Amino acid sequence: MTNIKSSSAKIKKFFRALGPGLITGASDDDPSGIATYSQAGAKFGLATLWTALITFPLMAAIQEMCARIGIVTSVGLTTTLKNHYSKTLLYLMMFFSVPAIILNIGADIAGMGAVASLMFPSISPMIFSVAFTILLVILIIYLPYNKIVSVLKYLCLSLFLYIAVPFFTHPNWGNVFRSTLIPTIKFDKDFIEIVVAILGTTISPYLFFWQVTMEAEDVKSSRQLILARTKIVKNEEDAATTEKKESNFISLLIRKMRLDVNLGMLLSNLVMFFIILATGTALFGHGINQIDTVEQAAKALEPVAGKASYLIFTIGVIGTGFLAIPVLSGSLSYIVSETFGWKGDLNSKFYQAKPFYIVITVSLLLGLLINYLGLSPIKALLYTAILYGLTSPILIAIVLHISNNKKIMKENTNSKLSNFLGFLTLIVMTVAAIALIYLQF
Repeated sequence: MTNIKSSSAKIKKFFRALGPGLITGASDDDPSGIATYSQAGAKFGLATLWTALITFPLMAAIQEMCARIGIVTSVGLTTTLKNHYSKTLLYLMMFFSVPAIILNIGADIAGMGAVASLMFPSISPMIFSVAFTILLVILIIYLPYNKIVSVLKYLCLSLFLYIAVPFFTHPNWGNVFRSTLIPTIKFDKDFIEIVVAILGTTISPYLFFWQVTMEAEDVKSSRQLILARTKIVKNEEDAATTEKKESNFISLLIRKMRLDVNLGMLLSNLVMFFIILATGTALFGHGINQIDTVEQAAKALEPVAGKASYLIFTIGVIGTGFLAIPVLSGSLSYIVSETFGWKGDLNSKFYQAKPFYIVITVSLLLGLLINYLGLSPIKALLYTAILYGLTSPILIAIVLHISNNKKIMKENTNSKLSNFLGFLTLIVMTVAAIALIYLQF
């Protein structure tokens, strides 16, 4: 009994130690990601499974750089750009990022409403979408950041539902291993488009901003806690002692962060792999190749793979929506607020940070309004992923430059491996974007 309690305590301690990396990775598998992976599986079967092996190291490398920037600077990515780079670059980043994030929020809200209506057919998707939007606004504004993090961590568990789905679809595991280890590449518009969408939804620019900001928030909280416990007063110490303590503190946080980020990105890519596997087996294998709405993706699984897999898929879309939308809207508000110098963060009360929370509210309302444009949720989700795929090379280049800038990062600049993976990510995303643009014309 003592051993069970001890193991349970260790698991809880380990789970509590995980933070921004886990949430970042989990929120990457939002309804946008789920729709993209489902479309890939339905349209091309197991042909895109190999992308999970490519995206994991690239995604982990970029998010580790972002996390390190947040730890070292203690400010958001937008503030770092504002302090060290030209305003043109700052506004260019806003121009590319804000519309994509709003479209992503709208697509996620629409997707959640659509699958909720499947579970309760008498209620229209729009009513669910409005209800989800109101609930999200209330939760984000009135829950303190620590509570939001706790809720988001437990919502991460909903992603494990997707890992169970393929076991209802009985795949040929020999084909699965071959498709995973031997890349299939088709030089046609549809295939390149879905590969760019997969890359865009896994290496999403909004996650860069979220990772930097959340690590910066954690650094501030940790530093305040240490100061409160030890009652260290910097001006009573000599400069060398203070600098050494600060350096050791940063090094410790970076070591802890790497485990957190790698586990988060591994979870994200495992979920992506299993969704492609589930839909590639259940839908493509039975001639269902076109998915036009999120609810079709869920509903198509039921006759082929059973009611359990259909319910898992549906509940997962709603759970990941509640996980991802606070991350999306929070990222957007940090971008806008830091650009214009507005005070506020997720730790602040509404009356302390009205502009910050107003941006979040407006982004959710604009996202909801996208539902009235007549754009199908699955199309909006795919367009979002493709837009991320086209814009992420610019932001990856910015992250690479910052993380190699000694003026900003001091002794914590990129290692040779980080630079290799970072520049490889930049090349892969740029080539994919160019290929997509070329095929459009």
